[in-house]
Amino acid sequence: MNNLNSIILEGNLVRDATLAEPVPGFKKCIFSMGVNRFYKNRKNEAVDEVSFFDVETYGRMAEYCSEKAKKGRGVRVVGRLKQDTWKDDNGKTLSRVYVVAEHIEYKPEKKTDAVETVVEKKAETPQTPAPAPEQVKEPVPVEEEAVF
Repeated sequence: MNNLNSIILEGNLVRDATLAEPVPGFKKCIFSMGVNRFYKNRKNEAVDEVSFFDVETYGRMAEYCSEKAKKGRGVRVVGRLKQDTWKDDNGKTLSRVYVVAEHIEYKPEKKTDAVETVVEKKAETPQTPAPAPEQVKEPVPVEEEAVF
């Protein structure tokens, strides 16, 4: 039986992705992402904690990722952790833990100046008034029972 090795991260890219071909025919894309965590400490003070993770993708996903993964873009990564170990020139053992992405979702890109200009111009043009909204009935409160 395999042990569980699964991770889900959601955050923003801290730099553009880089595409490499370490072996002919094998594509690898590498990027780093920052993930924020907000919580209150024992003194009830708000704390903003940031963690950074290296992510790798392979094959066709790597090619697609190299086009879409740009600095600042929001992503959700589903994958697994992997650890590489090696010895340096002095014989010291070194290691690195990173995420191997199995699925990536890209959040919509931020608006560019050109798009914002078009939106502003449309807002300046006079428009016909919207029809009056129909009377909305307020929802009836329903008591819910909490199950623990």
